[in-house]
Amino acid sequence: MSSKLDQLRAMTVVVSDTGDIETVRRLKPQDCTTNPTLLLKAAGMPAYAHLVDEAIDWGKRQGGSRESAVMATCDRLALNFGAELASIVPGRVSTEVDADLSFDTQATIAKAHAFIKAYEARGVGRERILIKIASTWEGLRAAEALQKEGIDCNLTLLFSIVQAVAAADAGAFLISPFVGRILDWHVKAGEGPFTAETDPGVVSVHQIYAYYKKYGIKTVVMGASFRNTGEIEALAGCDRLTIGPALLDELAADEGTLVRRLDPANVEAAPAKLELDEKAFRFALNEDQMATEKLSDGIRLFVKDLRTLRGMVAKRLEGVAAA
Repeated sequence: MSSKLDQLRAMTVVVSDTGDIETVRRLKPQDCTTNPTLLLKAAGMPAYAHLVDEAIDWGKRQGGSRESAVMATCDRLALNFGAELASIVPGRVSTEVDADLSFDTQATIAKAHAFIKAYEARGVGRERILIKIASTWEGLRAAEALQKEGIDCNLTLLFSIVQAVAAADAGAFLISPFVGRILDWHVKAGEGPFTAETDPGVVSVHQIYAYYKKYGIKTVVMGASFRNTGEIEALAGCDRLTIGPALLDELAADEGTLVRRLDPANVEAAPAKLELDEKAFRFALNEDQMATEKLSDGIRLFVKDLRTLRGMVAKRLEGVAAA
């Protein structure tokens, strides 16, 4: 019998959630996603020292203020990894806008434009890239503008049906509901135990999937942030799933039967259609304690890792300058 990973690939587009290039070569996903945490981890691996070294050498030649050199070099590093990943996967690579721009629509748009221009200069067309943006109101407005320009977006740090509906209204190409982080919140609140089917993160994605399919929404649903293979199996059939290497390996080693759980031809009951303007969005999100807390927490954690990466780059730039 084929592995559960192979069975999953027959019903869902499998995406690798890593910046580890060699792991992507081995697992052969359709697409690949990264974030500041994954990029920071990959940048510290000896196998990718050449990508870091190239970015540092490039950054030193740019001149300008120390702060601008550091930020430009971090962007260069993200592009180095992204271009390398794009040369391996047949589909898309998601590149994340700096998390500290999550509440700045115009700066997010400008960063996306810079990424797309830089990728195109390397021969990687915009049709191969997803610009990854936090699902804040400001991020949603940036995504709406970018989609109208033909720049596809991945709305990340998404924890609620309200964010999902607003992303669809903005015309987002893809959303990434964070399954595992939703579970984390409920477990920390003392709830549970949960089965794979009652896992609140899984339930949230089922709800979003049903809403999108019932109302003919084309935005792709890509479950993300998994804690175990049970969550993944409970979402078999979802449009896409982005999965870390360890869980991909577990699925590849399991030759049990995988049952399809989500199917556009057999959609579950969906919530009533929502009409959202800014006030309605902000109020509904505020009413959802879990989504509010996990969105702010996710932005803080990504900013923390981004600052660590910038600190590493700053030290390397100073080292090059002193050499």
